[in-house]
This record gives sequence, structure tokens and C-alpha cells, in this order.
Amino acid sequence: MSLTIARVGLAAVAVAAGLGVAAAQQGPTLLGTQDAWEAYKNNDGRGAVCWAVSQPQTKEPAAAKRDPIYFLITTWPKASIANEPSVVIGYQFKEGATATVEVGSDKFTFFTKADGAWLQSKQDEQRLVTAMRSSGEMRVKGISKRGTLTTDTYSLKGISAALDKVAEGCK
Repeated sequence: MSLTIARVGLAAVAVAAGLGVAAAQQGPTLLGTQDAWEAYKNNDGRGAVCWAVSQPQTKEPAAAKRDPIYFLITTWPKASIANEPSVVIGYQFKEGATATVEVGSDKFTFFTKADGAWLQSKQDEQRLVTAMRSSGEMRVKGISKRGTLTTDTYSLKGISAALDKVAEGCK
């Protein structure tokens, strides 16, 4: 991963939070790299925002044309957001479709909008993050507006350390 991932991740966070491009252009600070995950922090007029981010280890179908793909977990203390998982899938989701995140035997249904996906409740967010901390792999499934079913597999190696860096960076 690289700072480009951080900028894309921050852009996704900024758009989701309604901050626009100005906040995303300030540039994030790398808090640390932990195996498959990176942790970042950025500050703006609304306070600190921190996130852990990773890209999939495998993408199916491999030949599908997609923009960059990310899984993020965001903490924004002033907005009362802590450990909010989200997906940037790399294509426009099919309208009305959901995305599924599988960690071990646990399945989580995300609502979708454009190329992003989020959980409905803080309780599900906490359950997912807890499951991620105790597992080695996660799968994200979605359906594009063209009807293509995709499955992205993420390594969870380093997620606990990355989330600890996020918590420390956004106290």
C-alpha cells in the first residue's frame, strides 16, 4: 500500500462525512503499517479523523475492470464515530443491492450507495470489528450495476495493531 491508498481512503472518509475535497487535500499522516493494514490520521477544522485501511489479497473475478478497492475502519471522535467499517468496492453497486462481509462463520449485511457500503448499526459495527480482530481472513461480496458478482478476500493479519494505532492517534 502507499500514500495513494491513504489519499483515496481519506477522500472516501471525507465524502462520506460531507467535508469535500479541501479536507482530503491536506494529506494524512501514516501512523503505522501492520502487515496487510495501514493506519492514518488527518486533522481539519472538525478535528482528527483516523482510519485503518487495507486492499484485498485476491479479487474475483480477477479480470473484472474495477477502480481501486479498499476496506476502511474509521474513527472520528468529534463526530462520535468509532471503528466504523466501510467498503470502497471499485465499481458502482447495483441499485438496491447489499454487500456481504464474511468473517469466519459471521455474516454482515452492508447497505450500499454508489461505490461505498456501510453497516446500519453501531452494534453490528462492534460485532464485525471484534470478529475481525480474532480471525485471519475476511471476504467482501457485492454485485455491480452490470450484474457481476465479485468476491474480495482480505488478510486480517495486522488489523488489531492497526486499530490500536487508530485508537491511540485519535484520542
